[in-house]
Amino acid sequence: MPSFDLVSKLDMGEIKNALIQAQKELSSRYDFKGSKVAIELKGDTALELTAEDEYKMRAALEIFRAKLIKRNLGMKNIEPGDITPAGNQMLKQTIVLKNGIDKEQGKKINKIIKEGKFKVTSSYLEERVRITGKKIDDLQMIFSMLKSHKDVEVELQMENMKS
Repeated sequence: MPSFDLVSKLDMGEIKNALIQAQKELSSRYDFKGSKVAIELKGDTALELTAEDEYKMRAALEIFRAKLIKRNLGMKNIEPGDITPAGNQMLKQTIVLKNGIDKEQGKKINKIIKEGKFKVTSSYLEERVRITGKKIDDLQMIFSMLKSHKDVEVELQMENMKS
């Protein structure tokens, strides 16, 4: 029986490339000349953005998002936190990088598939959802429906397609 795994993975190489591109643009833009704006990677799970004011913070985040979009990385996997004071008249914002499908999101995906009344079965297995059906066309239709569904809060990729 045909099946595939739904996963949500971040390509850290592409994230780092987008980060480098954003840093280059921040250092060369006229409106950021002489200001202290930085985006740094904190492990594999977060980014830290520091700036002097909220305008520069939001502009730097938009530049980073634009670089992610150019590299075909989804916006659903980055979650900006609250802007907090960091001392020395600076502001700090932590941006969480979501990787994998958590249990709650897996339950939502299973519920969406069951409500769609498709002739397939789905099960949550350690940060992935396995979907099995009789027709490959049904599986592809479910994948495209889930990618565009408003309740799915992570970017989805198809893995291990078996026919």
